[in-house]
Amino acid sequence: NCLCIQSLRVYSSLNTLTIQMLNILIDVLSFLSVRELVKAGRVCKRWKRLVKDQRLWRHVDLTTWKGVTSRILWVLLRQYLGCGLRCLRLRGLLLSARGGSFLSESWLKALATKCPRLSKLYLLHADLRSLSSCQLLPPSLQVLELRGCELPRSFFNQALPTSPLGTPSGIPIETLVLNNVPSFTDQHLQSLTSWERLSRLELRDTFRITANGLRSCAAKDGICGVEGLSRLKFLEIGITGRQGYQSQMASLGLGAGWLGLEELSLGGKEVGPGLLCASRLKDLKRLRLWACTLSEMQIVRSCRMLRGLRRLEFLDVSFQPRQCPPVLEGEGGGEEEQGSEEAAGGDSNNDENKTLDVNDPIPSVRRSLAVLLPSCTLVFTNCSVQINAD
Repeated sequence: NCLCIQSLRVYSSLNTLTIQMLNILIDVLSFLSVRELVKAGRVCKRWKRLVKDQRLWRHVDLTTWKGVTSRILWVLLRQYLGCGLRCLRLRGLLLSARGGSFLSESWLKALATKCPRLSKLYLLHADLRSLSSCQLLPPSLQVLELRGCELPRSFFNQALPTSPLGTPSGIPIETLVLNNVPSFTDQHLQSLTSWERLSRLELRDTFRITANGLRSCAAKDGICGVEGLSRLKFLEIGITGRQGYQSQMASLGLGAGWLGLEELSLGGKEVGPGLLCASRLKDLKRLRLWACTLSEMQIVRSCRMLRGLRRLEFLDVSFQPRQCPPVLEGEGGGEEEQGSEEAAGGDSNNDENKTLDVNDPIPSVRRSLAVLLPSCTLVFTNCSVQINAD
């Protein structure tokens, strides 16, 4: 009995050691790219079994693998991708010399069947005009990010098919990110109003979105209750690219108000018109301004009506210097000369503080906003100050 117990202990220790070695090998292989993992699986059968471990295929990034074709996607799906996949990033052939689409309906159906836990899909430079609707994407998706893609007109339409239980199965996507998608128009934006779970929408460099289009989709009281994007909690609008392109100033559409919108992010050319309309958002709790140029007067005037704001963020913002009235010669000169040395030292320190406030308006902005919004948290990240040549 003692020998049996000792042998079992030795076996369990060896088994534990083997599991630890496998975990170390998997940690080492996790630093390899997808292409390098596929090559490593060709070394031997043991390495192939090790490479197929689903812990290595939770987050798959194929954007760095140039020349990915539909054949390669089928090989990856049949041999490597499985129930462990959570996030998938793909690069299309839109900017390739070959061109064309590489996402087929059959591959998307196989992806939904074999990877039921896929929650995030990122598509870069993909031509999606061959797909009739986004409902062909895996139903487990919660986050969809499109960058530099081409879309058909009816891509975001929802046909409301019935599930086997008889209940309508809508689009389950909760977060939609559109970055530099020139084909995204007001018609696509209107189609999003039929999505029942959309709570976060990010529109970056969507040049065809107009103020009327955004106004028509805003959540507002209607005959049958709240209409429009009623479940939306976060909205981002930003125009930063294409120098010389005439901005549509889509953020002016916020002037009609937006029920339930708690977080707003404005960037680039949309900051100015967006700040003019931000006071109409009664439920706004967080405001984020990025990649723009602002003055203290502009910020104070815009935030004067935002009493319910709890967090205000500035990211990559360039602040304009404060405009101070000119000092006339001979004013206040005698009073400064009559003070003692300590008073003179104090005056010089005050002059230095005033000079700092002129060149650096951030302390002044903090003081002004602290009076207007006492319960609001201010965050400055990577901000700069413009200094006049004078």
